[in-house]
Amino acid sequence: MVAARREFSGRLPLSALPRLREVLVDDEGGVAYTLSFDRDALQVSYVELGIEAQLPLLCQRTLQRFVFPVSLVQRLGLLRAGDDEGEAAEAALPPGYEALVVAEDGAIRPADLVEDELILAVPVIPVSPGSESVERDWPVAADEEAQANPFAALAALKKNH
Repeated sequence: MVAARREFSGRLPLSALPRLREVLVDDEGGVAYTLSFDRDALQVSYVELGIEAQLPLLCQRTLQRFVFPVSLVQRLGLLRAGDDEGEAAEAALPPGYEALVVAEDGAIRPADLVEDELILAVPVIPVSPGSESVERDWPVAADEEAQANPFAALAALKKNH
């Protein structure tokens, strides 16, 4: 694929991505992707992955469904599995490349690549844009503050002596 500079594109339904499905509210929608194989000026073999998706997530502020847009391009440097110099090869990748270890048979599953990148794109705490931040200043009672202070008992001992 690299030597032929092949490019593939396609669509996947969200329901076809079981690991990603675990973090989504539902599986309505799909993902458009492109895979472009090539070599760069340093003769590093790579696949460039482009993804466009609308992910249905649960807002952790409002507990409402919202759509999180994902648009990304990721360049993955292709490394052979079983290479004795794997870590050195990974460290030698140019900046901006992520390592992708390819099996001995050279097979790459586009659905797995797309799913991996979408899982990484999901925020740790999904928050709907435009939702109001809840910031309140709750007053602390004096007895609660004394209990929370680990040095309060030492201060009482110091006053007794």
